[in-house]
Amino acid sequence: MEDRRIIHEITPLMGKDVLYIADRHKKEFTYPIHNHEVSELNFVEHAPGVRRIVGDSTEVIGEYDLVLITSPDLEHVWEQHICQGENIREITVQFDFRLDGDSLFSRTPFISMRKMMNEARKGLCFPISAILKVYPMLDSLSSIKEGFYAVTQFLTILYELSKCEGARPLATSSYAKIAVEDDSRRVLKVKNYISKNYMDEIRLGTLADIAGMSPSAFSRFFKLHTGRNLTDYIIDIRLGSASRLLVDTSQSVSEISFKCGFNNLSNFNRIFKKKKGCSPTEFRENYRKTRIIV
Repeated sequence: MEDRRIIHEITPLMGKDVLYIADRHKKEFTYPIHNHEVSELNFVEHAPGVRRIVGDSTEVIGEYDLVLITSPDLEHVWEQHICQGENIREITVQFDFRLDGDSLFSRTPFISMRKMMNEARKGLCFPISAILKVYPMLDSLSSIKEGFYAVTQFLTILYELSKCEGARPLATSSYAKIAVEDDSRRVLKVKNYISKNYMDEIRLGTLADIAGMSPSAFSRFFKLHTGRNLTDYIIDIRLGSASRLLVDTSQSVSEISFKCGFNNLSNFNRIFKKKKGCSPTEFRENYRKTRIIV
């Protein structure tokens, strides 16, 4: 089985630089799975069949793919897989500026960008409508010689992406170790309870009591507010934690299953394969790793 090494990449972005832009045409993807300190926007075209891995998310991409990653710990890679493209284009923009703290980017005009950057800690994949909107700016970015205008054009790309609908997170919160955040206090209370107790049995009545609602009303409220079924949400939290333990520990699949709230090993294997497309053992083998610094 392949020994996948997660490389902590030392990027070309150094010192007081703001952007590193790589615009390249190629026939195959060869760079290994990796992570890095700086944020990254990665665009790929004409590469259907490539397998994109971001944390515990594995997907085969189509003709166009655009992903934003802002976590230094989130491993990612685009693998050749079944792609047979002869004229693949990949534009990678690595950048190092903060949209938080007491800076220009913490001010009101950048609210949508700050929210997007926060969500992108799990990896954020954009729909084709968003890609088409920013494509002309991405296409010409590497040809801009004056650094100031390259930065302002890239900021415009980020801003336009932050205003688009349909972007979706890739890695699960529990895998990416992202703190739970929500606009609704009631939903936030419930999510915090689930994140602290997912390893035990969680009853609908308990969650409804936390929210101060009847069970049926709470189920509808949760689905309306989050767009997700409560049962699916709890399963995803458990699977994210299980995936992280499969990657980071040598505990047995059975141990991990029970530690993450699945009281039946065969049920865990069945749900895991349905959600991830492979068994827990296969997932672990695919992510077998040695951390190295380059």
